[in-house]
Amino acid sequence: MGTNLLDAALGEVRRLGGGHVHLWVSKATARHDAVAAAAGLEKGRQLLQMRRPLPLPESFDYDAGLALRPFLPGQDERAWLEVNNRAFAWHPEQGGWDLDTILGRESQPWFDPAGFLLHERDGRLAAFCWTKVHADHAPALGEIYVIAVDPDFHGLGLGRALTTAGLHWLEGQGLQVGMLYVDAGNTTAVQLYETMGFSVDHTDQAYVGDVKPASS
Repeated sequence: MGTNLLDAALGEVRRLGGGHVHLWVSKATARHDAVAAAAGLEKGRQLLQMRRPLPLPESFDYDAGLALRPFLPGQDERAWLEVNNRAFAWHPEQGGWDLDTILGRESQPWFDPAGFLLHERDGRLAAFCWTKVHADHAPALGEIYVIAVDPDFHGLGLGRALTTAGLHWLEGQGLQVGMLYVDAGNTTAVQLYETMGFSVDHTDQAYVGDVKPASS
């Protein structure tokens, strides 16, 4: 993110009538902070990319008896959307998905329903762990792409159990690094992942601000 490029982009926003700017920078540094501040933008959300080595140690806490099954395209979308949107009602990107959103993800070349793990209780979808393999990365990365527990099933340890199941699935694909993204402000989740051996690899920073329209 260079000063000239950012100024040009904000100038275009002004020319088109102004508005709210929300700019994400991967692996943000103090220099990015300074450039954004000089342009009148403030720091917004921070997204942590956390990683841990695979395979998991044999002593790692894992409920091997947890009932899991793979996602079935054409059958599980509605139930999954209900749980996802309940679990992420507060989240600006992950909440509020509709059928077109998930079908769009299913059409991506990386989508693999075998690594999209569902856990059901009492005839309902209770939790899920959706994994993603970044085969074009060196080394290849196995991502816990989306993980959530329906609010009705909180307090049962399902978040940790499903994360572990997802990591086991990824190591079964021969991957040596597991990763995930989490909001820095979600301290409960960050602390959980730290207890599971994850550490921060880098931080992505959002810069936000309201741009006034150009004077006529």
